[in-house]
Amino acid sequence: MSILIRQSTIILPDNETLDGDVYIRHGKIVAIAPSLNLADLSTDEPIEIIEAQGLTLMAGVIDPQVHFREPGLEHKEDLRTASHACAKGGVTSFLEMPNTRPLTITQAALDDKLSRAASKCVVNYGFFIGATGEVLPDLLNANPTCGIKIFMGSMHGALLVDQEEVLDRIFSQGDRLIAVHAEDQARIAQRRIEFADSKDPAKHSLIQDNQAALNATKLAVKLANKYHRRLHILHMSTGEEAEFLRDNKPAWVTAEVTPQHLLMNISAYAKIGSLAQMNPPLRSPRDQEILWQALLDGVIDFIATDHAPHTLEEKGLAHLPSPEAQPETSSADTVLLEPANVPSGMTGVETSLPLMLTEAMKGRCTVHQVSKWMSSNVAKGYKIANKGEIRVGWDADLVLVDLHNYKPVRNEELLTKCGWSSFAGWELTGWAVTTIVGGQVVYANGKVNPDVRGQALQFG
Repeated sequence: MSILIRQSTIILPDNETLDGDVYIRHGKIVAIAPSLNLADLSTDEPIEIIEAQGLTLMAGVIDPQVHFREPGLEHKEDLRTASHACAKGGVTSFLEMPNTRPLTITQAALDDKLSRAASKCVVNYGFFIGATGEVLPDLLNANPTCGIKIFMGSMHGALLVDQEEVLDRIFSQGDRLIAVHAEDQARIAQRRIEFADSKDPAKHSLIQDNQAALNATKLAVKLANKYHRRLHILHMSTGEEAEFLRDNKPAWVTAEVTPQHLLMNISAYAKIGSLAQMNPPLRSPRDQEILWQALLDGVIDFIATDHAPHTLEEKGLAHLPSPEAQPETSSADTVLLEPANVPSGMTGVETSLPLMLTEAMKGRCTVHQVSKWMSSNVAKGYKIANKGEIRVGWDADLVLVDLHNYKPVRNEELLTKCGWSSFAGWELTGWAVTTIVGGQVVYANGKVNPDVRGQALQFG
């Protein structure tokens, strides 16, 4: 079925905006105009009309860093529940990480994920292949993949690659994009001993401190420069890294930031305990300000959620903290575990777009900037053709959002399997009203259409 979206405010490339109509046919954007007449649309197919007055039409979000837990960890998320959550959040494509069970380090494991996604994902999908201490042939040859993921720190087992000589060997071979989790594992291990006696969740940010992040980012950039290798720095979290990149960022390096690192800081531990624990950790208000400025200035290129769900039990919680609880009373909601025994990670795909659009409505940025950071710059960075912008001939991956009404994040309304958000209780605007993937309505009227299927993304 063709789709005619009528009289929305359309976020076009080059900071242009149009109040008008968009016509979609066979999964593509066919026409964009101030007004389109049904009689002029040459088709014998039925046309679904979406009346969109008062709504804003944006390119669908491409989330370039998620952990959807399938295979092997489906008790806390799977590709079906995660892709439904994406659709609800206006995320039309995702790039997923290799730390599943088994690890995505071979063509066979990649093929298995692609097959699973084809059978159950309602949005588009792509997968990283993981680097190990041994440079396996599939690391260089497996396809289709968005790139190589290297955990320089905050990892154990085969995916931890923290020795410079091994990293150098990976950077020296092949030419596909390398994305790094940049933390210095040796420094983390040392500081874990220093802070061993504390059970305060906030010590996580002291153990995995700013220096650990800066050390690893500097090393990754050094190796990228040595080989002119395409490098992407995942979830940058510190002001020091942003200031370093401002003066040391060649054309082959990009970086991203999460809404968590922009909008939360170390004060969150007192309110929500272990739900504030992620890797790299939350930082200071000063770090937040520097990250924001780097994003606005283009030092940081795009936004990712690092959606990484865990169950409440894994997070050491007897029940969810109340959004209304005061910091001095919220600790009663937490079963205090040693932070090293609490898995790090937050959910994000359902809240990232409204979080950023709420900031735009506050005047911190513009809606066009949000669209660049969450859609077009991601598509350019990963060389995903015909996505990330609203153009004639491009894929119809779109989201209609309401920028006029606010509502809180409610845990009970989330579609992610783990059922919680660190942003519960936050009043946000810009919630998705309708999400379209490949010219099919996948989310509308508060419900996901489970029959829609996304496509495997192609890169380069």
